[in-house]
Amino acid sequence: MWWSIRKKLIFFLLAATVLPFGIANAFTYYRTTEALTQKFVTTNHDVIKNGEDDISNYLSDFSYLPTSLYYYSPLMTVLRLGVSNDITSNQEEINRIMSYLYNSRPEIEQMHLYIHKGKDSYTNYHSSLSARGYYANVYEHPYYRNLSKTSDFTLIEPPHEIYSYNNLSMIPNSEKKDVISFHSVIRDIPAQTELAFLSIDIDLSKIREIAGRLYTEDSEDFYLINEKGDVVYSSDEQLIGKKNNQKWFEQLKQAPKKNQSMEWKDPDFSGVIVYEKFSGSYKDWYIVKRIPYDILYQSARQTTLMNIIIAIITIVFVVLATMFVSYRLTEPIQVLISNMKRVENGEFKADFHSLGNDEFGLLGRHFKMMIAKINELIEKEYKLEIEKKSTQLSVLQSQINPHFLYNALQSIGTLALRHKAVQVYSLLTSLSKMMRYSINMKEDFVPLSEEVQHVKAYLTLQKQRFEERFDYKLSIEPEVEFILVPKMILQPIIENCFKHGFDQLDEKALIEITIYKQNERLGVVVKDNGTGISESAAAQIEMDLINQVSESGDSIGLRNIFERLKIYYKEDVLFRIQSAEGSGFTVSFEIPLFPAEEA
Repeated sequence: MWWSIRKKLIFFLLAATVLPFGIANAFTYYRTTEALTQKFVTTNHDVIKNGEDDISNYLSDFSYLPTSLYYYSPLMTVLRLGVSNDITSNQEEINRIMSYLYNSRPEIEQMHLYIHKGKDSYTNYHSSLSARGYYANVYEHPYYRNLSKTSDFTLIEPPHEIYSYNNLSMIPNSEKKDVISFHSVIRDIPAQTELAFLSIDIDLSKIREIAGRLYTEDSEDFYLINEKGDVVYSSDEQLIGKKNNQKWFEQLKQAPKKNQSMEWKDPDFSGVIVYEKFSGSYKDWYIVKRIPYDILYQSARQTTLMNIIIAIITIVFVVLATMFVSYRLTEPIQVLISNMKRVENGEFKADFHSLGNDEFGLLGRHFKMMIAKINELIEKEYKLEIEKKSTQLSVLQSQINPHFLYNALQSIGTLALRHKAVQVYSLLTSLSKMMRYSINMKEDFVPLSEEVQHVKAYLTLQKQRFEERFDYKLSIEPEVEFILVPKMILQPIIENCFKHGFDQLDEKALIEITIYKQNERLGVVVKDNGTGISESAAAQIEMDLINQVSESGDSIGLRNIFERLKIYYKEDVLFRIQSAEGSGFTVSFEIPLFPAEEA
């Protein structure tokens, strides 16, 4: 027995214990993770907001460093007139200013100064000043070219390996490192004439120091990304200087400005992303911090795991207690079931003395009394019933076999032909077709043409009965002949015409049958010119059919047809009854071309 009382007891007792505990644990976990997420977003957004200010100030310091040159008149004169105007004095001035700038910040790795007048070029790498160089194709450098085309004073080149400007610096391969370059143009204010380009390469030590205060190493990811997706700095140093084309960054850029975070899940990362878009000079830069769910929800999962361990211990105890109680309660039921199976096999006796003094004991005593009563009645009722069934079987066996009846009708028809009674043969053939069609119950649906042939056979017999006092008209569209319809839905309606419509009719009786197809529906109209009934009576019959009211047997044929149509076509049946005193009786219905389960 798959779903026994014993199993029900175990199941429901376990459910009563596990479900409340599981729901409470799940709700606690959900609320805890939600609170942790909100706390993480709020706290870390404040952190990266402060970090954004620190990084912005730091980058701005280097962006504004070239502006200090505007206040140093001797250098501006050199830039306007060129180094060659007084080469000894001017070169000393250039060396002095480049040394000053280089030593102003410890992060500076290299500086490059290009002067338009004379196309002279100088570098300072690790305090080593280069000789004067001639930079003929300065605009081949992409950032110098872009500065000459825009009104910007400074462009930042994302992290890249340090390189030698105009091949003036000697940089050993062992000392090449990633730097960020600030490329600035020095213009002759207010004429806006380009005088020089100044490039400052800095290492990432200060940005690494600022960023290190903004994330937890080995558990959180940190990104500083510009508008083009170039990674300026990352907790994963392998990504520094590379493009970030991941989908989460594309969605982050498209998010509304008021958003501070988003949740993300893909094969590489699943967790919460907190971000802030820079303002001011770096308004299209992003500072991003990511934390996986595994780290974020670690404390919540530890608490949940502890609750689950407690729950498992509790469930083990509940299972043992439940099994003990269920076995003690269901043991008497098992004994009763065993004895009932013996009764089913014809052994009418009980093999137990008592099931106790509770309800099960009472049930056992009544079971024994029932067996005793059955044994008492079996001799009287059971044998009498067997004799009665045997008598009924004999009567059934003596009934005429339908196959024998068909053969008998065929023999009579053959004899009628021999005696040239063609009309008798025709009537017997019609009767045989009707009986064969009516008795064959192997199929519920038949082509409409077969149903019409059955009606024709019936009308042929009625025509012989009423002779010239009856006639019929049959109008059927050819395209509907092969549509499948429920069997015996026409003949009972036509039979009603003879039962109720023509009894007191003085004129010639007429039945008109019309079958048509319209809007993917099959329509049937059966109309006679009998005495009819009142409009209210016709409406009452129709209402009784719809409401399934059965107060008399006058409309049992119509009710049978209507209920069968409802079974096959559900609510998609339109059934109408129309009549008036002395104006005939009309039954019409419309059904879909296919039953409901096939539509």
